[in-house]
Amino acid sequence: MLSISIAEKGGESKRRTFQKDEIIIGRIQGNDIVLPRSNISKKHARIVQRDGKMVILDLRSTNGTFVNDKRISAPQVVRSSDKIRIGDFVIQVSEAGDEAPAPQKKASGRKSTRKGVKRRLDVDEFEEEAEEAEEDLEEDFDEVEEEDFEDELAGFDADEEASGTAIDASDAKKKKAAAAPAAAPAPAAAPEEDQKGRGKVQKRDPKIEKYAELQREVHGRLIDYLDLRRMDIEKLGDEELWNQTERAIRDIITQMEQDGEIPGWVEMEHLVNDVLNEALGLGPLEEFLADPSISEIMVNHAKQIYIERGGRLLLSEKTFSSDAAVLGVIERIVAPIGRRIDESSPMVDARLKDGSRVNAIIPPLALKGPSITIRKFKTDALTVNQLIKYGTLTASMAEFLEMCVKARKNIIVSGGTGSGKTTTLNCLSAFIPEGERIVTVEDAAELQIKQSHWVQLESRPPNIEGKGQVTIRDLVKNCLRMRPDRIVVGECRGGEALDMLQAMNTGHDGSLTTAHANSPRDAIARLETMVLMAGMDLPVRAIREQIASAVDIIVQQTRFSDGSRRITHIAELTGMEVDIVTLQDIFYFKQEGFTDDNKVKGRYVATGFIPKFYDSMQRAGIPVNMDIFREE
Repeated sequence: MLSISIAEKGGESKRRTFQKDEIIIGRIQGNDIVLPRSNISKKHARIVQRDGKMVILDLRSTNGTFVNDKRISAPQVVRSSDKIRIGDFVIQVSEAGDEAPAPQKKASGRKSTRKGVKRRLDVDEFEEEAEEAEEDLEEDFDEVEEEDFEDELAGFDADEEASGTAIDASDAKKKKAAAAPAAAPAPAAAPEEDQKGRGKVQKRDPKIEKYAELQREVHGRLIDYLDLRRMDIEKLGDEELWNQTERAIRDIITQMEQDGEIPGWVEMEHLVNDVLNEALGLGPLEEFLADPSISEIMVNHAKQIYIERGGRLLLSEKTFSSDAAVLGVIERIVAPIGRRIDESSPMVDARLKDGSRVNAIIPPLALKGPSITIRKFKTDALTVNQLIKYGTLTASMAEFLEMCVKARKNIIVSGGTGSGKTTTLNCLSAFIPEGERIVTVEDAAELQIKQSHWVQLESRPPNIEGKGQVTIRDLVKNCLRMRPDRIVVGECRGGEALDMLQAMNTGHDGSLTTAHANSPRDAIARLETMVLMAGMDLPVRAIREQIASAVDIIVQQTRFSDGSRRITHIAELTGMEVDIVTLQDIFYFKQEGFTDDNKVKGRYVATGFIPKFYDSMQRAGIPVNMDIFREE
């Protein structure tokens, strides 16, 4: 049991007793102790009681945790007399029944009442303040939680010309305006509050809705004209089929124009292309896939498509004509690779011919209609020099990571969704010496290994009878029998983490993988959880010992509010203290606010800590550059 004394600056102390050996302190509801102040992180610190000792651990908070006015960077044993400071709160901890004296309130001219203390310290009454503080800071803190780096960097190529098959949206608007000057598109309406309280919504130009209806009408007549629904899907790429369909669309549009059914502002060639792509191709996605400045495509439903360009999400003017058209596109994507999607199996992961990753989900799970998410594949893998140029890391950090790979250190790239983990993993794999045998294991093939001695393995979902599934864990186990020099797992999501750790601990040094986590400390907790998902009844201490001995370096990748992606921490696992895996930052990104155009401003800092293996290499006489660890 833990007894905790809490006092806010200028207030009286309040004591709480917990019937457990571990508590978490943070800003939001769900923590054991809620301190709803803006200088407290959502999950700020953890206090653990082990073997008669009390240990406090800072959870990578923004403003830090202090013990006796000294900021801690690793787990620290505390006594009942020690004063822990978190924001404006002073905390003392002791075992229940061995309470420390409560901090004395400083004399002041202001009278403090127990009612005022209760408002500050009673967790039950913090709820309203906690919600307000969370709303104020949610955007800043949640940027860490949003995977791949190529998405952002594609935005740097936004000024490149799209391929010949792409239709430039701005040119299209100019042509429409030239065709009908009196009916120029109205300026975009300002976002308004959704009536159901779901945030901002964008008013669409009425012409967009009219164009979608027109596209639907042409498509409907085309189905009657050619009976497309009976065509063999394997022939969809046949040149004659495309030519025949295009001629039919032109005939239909010509007749509709003669009948006065097509407004004068409509660009005929665009209408032909849009209907043709929806009938036989990927609909409006064809244009987005051909545009190199677009990194991600998100079809929320037939009438709403978002794109990501330069790290920013933008609502597209393009739409599908109907839910059936979206379903048709999904089927064209999954059928060639032997996947299926239907009501009994309403979710699917797939990839396009160019390697772009696709996720699709349909009703009844998707309530508003079929949804598609495509992360585009960059044919030219980014190099570490490009990452340096774009500010993802510094030359010193790149030099250190290169030495880690060449010294066969086991590395985990950690980060949130869209933070750029796969791109960083690709860059790290480029440092592997040419002569080594590399085996990669992925759910959907994304890695771009430059070395020639490379075996690429991909998992397989079950067939329509629920049989034949091959999981990531199965492949990790199998690749151990393939005499690999390096094992690269695209992403650890479950029980395969145990097999990966065992491989790292049994001679397969230099392994690389990624994991979803918001900080290096969270990455360790995620590994613990994934090992438990393997179904082995292992004590937590044994799991942590496996992690501490197997993993050498954690590289933390973060996507910021301006869309930029940076390596925010490079940390070494230094061992264990009590039951806690200890970490030591080697480099970190220190954010210093925002520029006038809302870009994240900051600098990379070397902590001055020299990793153990560098020290060993230096003593062994191996030339290494120690200057990169000098504090900046």
